[in-house]
Amino acid sequence: MNPSLIIANWKSNKTLSEVEDWLEKFSPNYNSINKTIIICPSFTLLSEVKSYLENKKLKIELGGQNISQFENGEYTGEVNAAQIKDFANYVLVGHSERRKNFEETNQILDQKINLVKKYGLIPIFCIQGKDTYIPKGVGIVAYEPIFAIGTGNSDTPKNANEVGLAIKRKGYEKFLYGGSINSQNVASFTSMPSIDGVLVGRASLDPVEFGKIIKLA
Repeated sequence: MNPSLIIANWKSNKTLSEVEDWLEKFSPNYNSINKTIIICPSFTLLSEVKSYLENKKLKIELGGQNISQFENGEYTGEVNAAQIKDFANYVLVGHSERRKNFEETNQILDQKINLVKKYGLIPIFCIQGKDTYIPKGVGIVAYEPIFAIGTGNSDTPKNANEVGLAIKRKGYEKFLYGGSINSQNVASFTSMPSIDGVLVGRASLDPVEFGKIIKLA
């Protein structure tokens, strides 16, 4: 079994008080043996989560859920790479929700990856299938089939592994599966030879469930 990379994508969830409660409940369930854990909260929560992890000396990384395609300047509402770098080492790029809801094109994704690399961040690039466009400079690829996101209906480990094998044959370093991951099915995915970890959405909102996922991955 490969050492697992486990990412929590909280999406647009949790207030400051809710994240404090999550962290307090999660800490006793935390187990990072041979595993890299990355939490991706909303931008408004990055500072709070960073401070908590440092104070508790938890070896957990932080990631941004998105990044502006622009650098600093007159881009009201955007959060640029230099700003994210103050709090996180990783950033999600190319999630299907952003492709759909914000009409992110391949050109926009190229611009984002270029800035991610320029500022020394590590991109986690989301794909929806083995033929999804992947910009240059990506090392970690996360496969999230649209039918499995938030539905409770995951892909099969066998099919996910086949996608992972195809992606790795193209030279990408790490392959993750995401889409309705939970503590009941995580081991069936991470035991596959081409799958290096998981990207967890809804189940990561529950600190106890996410702790179980980490232990069982």
